[in-house]
Amino acid sequence: MFLQDQQTGTLVKVLDIQSLLNPMEETIDGKIQAGEEEQEAEAFSKKNLIFPSGESLPRCWIDENYRTA
Repeated sequence: MFLQDQQTGTLVKVLDIQSLLNPMEETIDGKIQAGEEEQEAEAFSKKNLIFPSGESLPRCWIDENYRTA
């Protein structure tokens, strides 16, 4: 799965989908998709990531208290 960094606009390949779906995790491990060479894995804050279409991530993925008003 690919997401986009809001600040730089670069695509990020998500390495662990479970950490993306877990609202208790603030970061995910991913690889920037730039150039032809495979990039090193690094941590990305989920609050800075969006879908490539420009949509925000679902609240239940980033907020552990998503069920409270």
